[in-house]
Amino acid sequence: MSFLSYLISGISLGSIYAIIALGYTMVYGIAKMLNFAHGDVIMVGGYMSFMATSYMGWSPVASVFLAMAVCTLLGIIIERLAYKPLRNATSLAVLITAIGVSYFLQNIALLIWSSNPKSFTSIVSFDSLRLFDGQLIISSVTLVTIAACIVIVCGLTAIVRYSKIGKAMRAVSEDKEAAQLMGIDINQTISVTFAIGSGLAAVAGVLLCSAYPLLMPTVGAMPGIKAFTAAVFGGIGSIPGAMLGGILLGVIEILGKAYISTELSDAIVFSVLIIVLLVRPTGLLGKKISEKV
Repeated sequence: MSFLSYLISGISLGSIYAIIALGYTMVYGIAKMLNFAHGDVIMVGGYMSFMATSYMGWSPVASVFLAMAVCTLLGIIIERLAYKPLRNATSLAVLITAIGVSYFLQNIALLIWSSNPKSFTSIVSFDSLRLFDGQLIISSVTLVTIAACIVIVCGLTAIVRYSKIGKAMRAVSEDKEAAQLMGIDINQTISVTFAIGSGLAAVAGVLLCSAYPLLMPTVGAMPGIKAFTAAVFGGIGSIPGAMLGGILLGVIEILGKAYISTELSDAIVFSVLIIVLLVRPTGLLGKKISEKV
């Protein structure tokens, strides 16, 4: 029964990684940029929810919507000020800018909220699910996290596949110049992509802090790196790949902590990534793209 409990915990943690990884995979798939400030948007979402519930007396649901609104706006601002001027710049310039934005957000958070950890109150308050005469207990946060991941992935897949903006995203991802010739506003499409990814980061931040209730300015750093790893693991640019990579990463991490070593769990996660990329360089669900010269 303990294995099943660890497995469910791994799926829950992996669902958080998957929601974060969706932001990475969408931005890279459409804009061909790696937004390493994405992990700090998670932190901003957590603080917005914390302020809404602790200082303003808002309900947990309202705090989530506030976090999503603020992070969506933040994503648009980051894209417009930091990344739009670098649209035709080298990958190294974009990477350095992303690191700079990440440190900027962390230091702003330090100035506003200090480095002292805040105790985050879970947004989920209903009772845990008890199975097998109480031998298996699934927390309410775990249930909500897994359900949220499934709903978000299905909804995002439907938007990308059937909506007008989703078709524009796919066109820009395929060929920016051809999409522009067909009348698609590339800048608007990329801004919408950043907005969606940042809004999802807010949801992930609230769920992460609900499961692990300590909030500090660096809370999004390691989950951001692991979510990027999950996106690469599943095949960056693929929405189902982000979900698969996130869940597998979460399960590997929890099982590694339970059965091998807590200290080595991160090393195990990244070692598995290296092995997968050696066998399949594009990730589990990634597609090999041949460039015409």
